[in-house]
Order: sequence, then structure tokens, then C-alpha cells
Amino acid sequence: MRALIVDPGAPGGLRLGQAPDPVPGPGQVVVEVRHTSLNAAELYFARSAEPGAVLGFDAAGVVVAAAADGSGPAVGSRVVGFAEGGGFGALRAMDVIDVAGVPGGVDLGEAATLPVAAGTALRALEQAGPLLGRRVLVTGASGGVGGFAVQLAALGGAYVIGVAASGPGAQWVAGLGADEVVAAADAVTEQVDVVIDTVGGEQLAAGYTLLAPDGNLQSVGWAAGRAAVLPVGSTLGSVTPKAIVSVYNGGGLTDRRAQLRRLLALVAAGKLRVPVGWRGPWEKIADAAEALASRNLRGKAVLDVS
Repeated sequence: MRALIVDPGAPGGLRLGQAPDPVPGPGQVVVEVRHTSLNAAELYFARSAEPGAVLGFDAAGVVVAAAADGSGPAVGSRVVGFAEGGGFGALRAMDVIDVAGVPGGVDLGEAATLPVAAGTALRALEQAGPLLGRRVLVTGASGGVGGFAVQLAALGGAYVIGVAASGPGAQWVAGLGADEVVAAADAVTEQVDVVIDTVGGEQLAAGYTLLAPDGNLQSVGWAAGRAAVLPVGSTLGSVTPKAIVSVYNGGGLTDRRAQLRRLLALVAAGKLRVPVGWRGPWEKIADAAEALASRNLRGKAVLDVS
């Protein structure tokens, strides 16, 4: 099959080539991939993966072979799902429990952005606890995970503060429903109850300092690539604790099928916008990788599989 394969000499470490067709297990469907989504983690893993490997977490397409054990969607079903690799191939085998049917009114390309980015945002907010009436700070709010976190937090009834450094990014985040947009976390003057941090470094440290008693910071990513230095004593002496919690990025979902269905229902109802900042054929993987690595991308990058 055709696939984007790891090539250390290619821009972003990926290029279009050939790979073996997947061999499904009894509880897996085979999907003809129509669209996939590029995540920062895939560019990171491409630096050390074996040449010729097929990466890719997200994929949306049409089932061409049903699961041998009789479970899962039938041939011809439009689906989206997550797996640890393989999403950058023209064919992909996926566990039935990690696949959800895509409603007819939802674009498959937009659906392909949901498993990692929206799923991780949803997981972080669920770990954070009830949101109604709480103040939620989202760093990296113009990115893929951040853009979904802003919207989902607003849907949960929170007062949402998005961090976006540039003017265009701030406008983008405001358009997603943020109540307030700031250039950096340390520009916030009042305490917050929850921080969804996708940046790390100074933003994580500033976000932790802003937490109210019993608040929590959900650590999703570390785009800054710099250490977070907390003020001396900032973790001590509080009568009520505040916490830094790690968010698992492997799709972000504990029950992927159920949570993907929830996200798809929100998209189908027009309540959740899919922020796509770059979209093009997978032959242009170098352009997509450059757009993502530049950190100027608003939302997600979608690759259309030809």
C-alpha cells in the first residue's frame, strides 16, 4: 500500500512511499483511510523511529473488511479511530473498541482530527472535575488540543481564558468561544480553578502559581521545550492542596469509542467546531510538517489521502 513512511532525510522525517498491507486480528476492522491528522508527537517520534515505519494515530475512512469475530461496524461504514501507529497508510487495521461511526453530516476529514486532539482535551477536562462556574485557563489555546479545550470548557459552563501570543491567534481563540484572551499566563491577574497546559516551561510555572486552593493543572504537552521553574515554596504551606496532573496523550481516551461518539455528536449538532488551520493532499506532507513545526498553525493539520 501507499503510506507516509519514516525517512530521516525527508522534511519532517516523513515521505510518501510503500509499506506492507496491514494484517488484521480477529477483533479488528480494516479501513480504507481517506484522511489523517498530523500531530506534533508524530514529528517527534519520526526522529527516532525505524526508517520505513508507518506512524500516525488518527485516521478516518471507510471499512473495507469487517472484524472476523463479527464485532464492530460493517463493510462500507464511515468511521474514525485511534491506534498506536498506522494512520499514515492507505489501509489500516484498528481495534473495534477504538473505532466510532461518523454521522452522515460530519466531514470525514474533520472527524480525523478528533481522536488525539479533541480526545486529549476531553480527557484533561474530565480529570479536572466539574466545570460549571469555574475559571479555566488554557495555554497554547490556538493549537489543536488547546482549541478543542477552549470549546469543551465553554460547553461545560466554565469561564475560559485562552493564552495566545499573537494578534491573529488571539482573534482565532476568541472566535472559538474564549471569554478572555491573554498573551501569556502571567498576564492573568485573578486566580483560576483549572489550567489545561499544552506548553510547559514558563507557562506551566505561571499557571500553577495562579491556581486557587483545590485547583489543578492538567499537563498535556511541553511545546516550549524548556524547563518549568516553580517559585521557591510555591508547593508548600497551603491548607488546601493544588495539583499538577499528567494527561495521557495516547488518544486521550479511556473509552475511545464512547468518547469519540460524544465528540462526533457535538460536531454533528454544530456545538463543537473543528478548527482546521491547514489541509491538503498527503503528497504535501512536507508543507504540513513545516506548518505544524512553525507553531503558527491555527488548529489542526489534515492530510487528505489520495
